[in-house]
Amino acid sequence: MAARDKASGHRALLHVALVNPEIPPNTGNVARLCAATGCSLNLVRPLGFFLDDRRLKRAGLDYWDLLEHHFFDSIEELEAAYQGAQIYYVTTKGRRRYTDAAYRAGDLLVFGPETEGLPKDLLAAHPERCIRIPMLPDERARSLNLSNSVAVVLYEALRQLGFQGLV
Repeated sequence: MAARDKASGHRALLHVALVNPEIPPNTGNVARLCAATGCSLNLVRPLGFFLDDRRLKRAGLDYWDLLEHHFFDSIEELEAAYQGAQIYYVTTKGRRRYTDAAYRAGDLLVFGPETEGLPKDLLAAHPERCIRIPMLPDERARSLNLSNSVAVVLYEALRQLGFQGLV
């Protein structure tokens, strides 16, 4: 699925989903990243903040008007909207590295909440779609910052797609 932004007619090359994001500046940073790369942002409720949160708006700066974004009430609703797309679940529990995935236009990259990650039952149902960012095997280094993780994975997918539409 390559959703079309109503304002510009732009067709998003890739799609990012944040499931139950908790920290406004992280979501604002991801919104800015998606706006600057022409990717859509999908937010799955509940959100851990209000959309008028000043920290969210500050992190996103004035990019919100450039951003194609959608809201969903559940992961199931999100998956149904992207039926036919290749969906990747980014998790520290993934067996494959994010660089080993073969990204295609229209793919959906799904990230979980900062404190919990994606639900275990979701990951168990789709082990072949779970990807991870390599890290030290020290349990004190549990995960990377959400917005950093989105940037790392999104830019690898964009690189594989030849940075289409980006200068």
